[in-house]
Amino acid sequence: MEASEKPLWTDAARAWNQTLDTYFTGSEYQKISKRIVEDEEKGYSVYPPSTLRFRALELTPLQSARCVILGQDPYHQRGQANGLAFSVNTGVNWPPSLRNLLKELQSDVQLPVPLAIQNKGDLSVWARQGVLLLNTLLSVREGEPLSHQNVGWEPLIKQVINSINEHRKGVVFVLWGKSAGAYKSLIDADRHHIIEGVHPSPLSAHRGFFGSKPFSRVNEYLLQQGDQPINW
Repeated sequence: MEASEKPLWTDAARAWNQTLDTYFTGSEYQKISKRIVEDEEKGYSVYPPSTLRFRALELTPLQSARCVILGQDPYHQRGQANGLAFSVNTGVNWPPSLRNLLKELQSDVQLPVPLAIQNKGDLSVWARQGVLLLNTLLSVREGEPLSHQNVGWEPLIKQVINSINEHRKGVVFVLWGKSAGAYKSLIDADRHHIIEGVHPSPLSAHRGFFGSKPFSRVNEYLLQQGDQPINW
């Protein structure tokens, strides 16, 4: 898929196509697409590859979303980013943020990290249960965090949140870090639940991420709504 092309949605994810179409046919998507093409023509590597860029939306259809974990931007080292926030490709060494996230998971739920994640680092098992693992930016230059900030991704995230506000109820939004927290005001707190916290990066994890128990808090809310808990 070229940078400027619309995603080729799976059948299950076509509701995103209907609610996000104005973004993908508008100027903001053209702007970020142009930036990606320009970066690649200059010899920069951009992650994740275009075929994985919208993987979060493809694996978690709108009608299945029960929890949104909002991060910052994709991992910026070669081979790491796979289109899901905090997730990595199989066989890649875990970045510190993922390592801290799984450390808190184990402490929170008092169970070993599931083998499906422990052996791979790929969090798609969560995505398929309705956890939308979304970054506030969907692309990044190699080695340059936030290099695609304010170039066109932000309106997409706003539209995703608006779609969930309009079509879903009882979704838990987990906002980790300043970039994610900036979207709090867009979430309909009368329809959904918000959990805020610091980012699990080494710079901030010891300032409130560890011990925050976000995973059990998500499940507690889902159970209160009569929904099934996430099998973390």
